[in-house]
Amino acid sequence: MKPAAPHGLLLSSLCLALCCLGGARGSRRSDNHQWKKLIMVHHWPVTVCKEVENDCRDPPDYWTIHGLWPDKAEECNGSWPFNLEEIKDLLPEMKMYWPDVIHPLNHSHFWKHEWEKHGTCAAQVDALNSQKKYFGGSLDLYRGLELNSMLQKLGIKPSINYYQISDIKDALASIYGVVPKVQCLPPKQGEEVQTIGQIELCFTKELRLRNCTEPGEPGGPRGAGGPGLEVCEDGPAFYPPPQQTAP
Repeated sequence: MKPAAPHGLLLSSLCLALCCLGGARGSRRSDNHQWKKLIMVHHWPVTVCKEVENDCRDPPDYWTIHGLWPDKAEECNGSWPFNLEEIKDLLPEMKMYWPDVIHPLNHSHFWKHEWEKHGTCAAQVDALNSQKKYFGGSLDLYRGLELNSMLQKLGIKPSINYYQISDIKDALASIYGVVPKVQCLPPKQGEEVQTIGQIELCFTKELRLRNCTEPGEPGGPRGAGGPGLEVCEDGPAFYPPPQQTAP
């Protein structure tokens, strides 16, 4: 009977080790879903069309919503599927302010992607803890920021002339009291300067404005905003006006 004791001890130790390993894996998994700030991402439809080299027809001539993104968290709850019926009463505003610029006839695919990738993580905040609250809350933040009218008031309008990125950031910071992040398409062959594509304004979990980056924090990875987009370099940038379509 005595030789069985070491075997039992070994089995107990193995079970303990597996439990600890499982717990460690679990904590790592949950760490992947922890985030500190929300990023309200506006994109310029004219640049979106250029970015994907898509033949967009008459893109909106105002900044639209790309998404409301928690940082460092994606696809937090795969068992929470998108349901268009839950945001049915928001659809008129969604189509206007949160359109799928690239596929204008199928907005719901874009919204489904945003919910599954970002909304299920933002739902950790009580104010955003349902599809209705996430999309409705995003629309509220968008309307509250009034980026389109603020840029107009600052004299920053689509133009064939170039703007300095530092001037745009400083002007927006003077309005909002926080430092935004501006993203651009790098110049392609034959182009002189980068092209403005996205402007991000960031919020705390309490939905208060905060700087998008802190001192010493990197500006963001290359391509973070979408295919080809990068944090703009200091220097001149093109803010392209909508192309006039032939009558």
